[in-house]
Amino acid sequence: MDLAELARAQHGVVSLAQLRGLGLSASAVRSRAASGRLHRIHRGVYAVGHSRLTGRGLWMAAVLACGPGAVLSHRSAAALHDLRRSDRRVVDVTAPGGRSRGGLRLHEGRLDTADITRVDGIPCTTVARTLLDLAEAVDAAGLERAMDRAEQLRLLDVNQLEDAVARAPGRHGVRRLRAALAAYDPERIRTRSELERRFLRICRRAGVPRPRVNYVLTVDDQPIEIDFAWPDLQLAVETDGHATHGTRRAFESDRRRDQTLKRHGWDTLRFTWRQITTDPAETQSTLAAVVNAKRAPSLH
Repeated sequence: MDLAELARAQHGVVSLAQLRGLGLSASAVRSRAASGRLHRIHRGVYAVGHSRLTGRGLWMAAVLACGPGAVLSHRSAAALHDLRRSDRRVVDVTAPGGRSRGGLRLHEGRLDTADITRVDGIPCTTVARTLLDLAEAVDAAGLERAMDRAEQLRLLDVNQLEDAVARAPGRHGVRRLRAALAAYDPERIRTRSELERRFLRICRRAGVPRPRVNYVLTVDDQPIEIDFAWPDLQLAVETDGHATHGTRRAFESDRRRDQTLKRHGWDTLRFTWRQITTDPAETQSTLAAVVNAKRAPSLH
């Protein structure tokens, strides 16, 4: 693997140890940094070609900066798993040793291999371990919302949570997570409303790919939350209940959202409570036709 391939695989960043492994001497690294081909992000970590990193690039850089055995954790891992949004500039990393530094918050410790995974090539804590870590970092309501989100994404495994707790005796978050587990009901509504639950059933019957639920898309540096999204198709579906969308202000806000999404290549479908509950067949037919039409170009 050459430098360009390695950088692509790691969201644009490489470590000094990796550069040396590719045969670059210390003087060669300094020369590339001086000429702008490498940009220092942290001590011993460089961006290749330019310093404009994505969120994943910043997370990967933080993990590399903390050395062997380091993984993304806590709030940052929750954001990577899409369990909760995080606008924090500080990146949480768990590693066997070291200390926190600018832009990094180091949680010292050695993790069991069962608590480590990778998402998009970034070493991170598993969903179960991430929820345990969050139990120490957020309040009970925040933890419950993260668990609900994990359930929506079908990432919540009660057995894995219980195993993670068993491997971490004495952790401050154990009691809070045990309380959340005790209240957990796997049969409860998996989305924010009955309206959304019914729409997911329509998706299944229409034979379309499962959408992302309550998907957050950043447009013009502003987050837009979409009820149901197919990011690869740039298709958004909003399920409008009159209680939340029946005012003039809400009506105009919804149209502005649709226009903003359209400027960025997204199409929006809107279905009302009446359409979903009294005419699900028509909703199903419309949804299937639109999704299949948008998928068609990629099938040829």
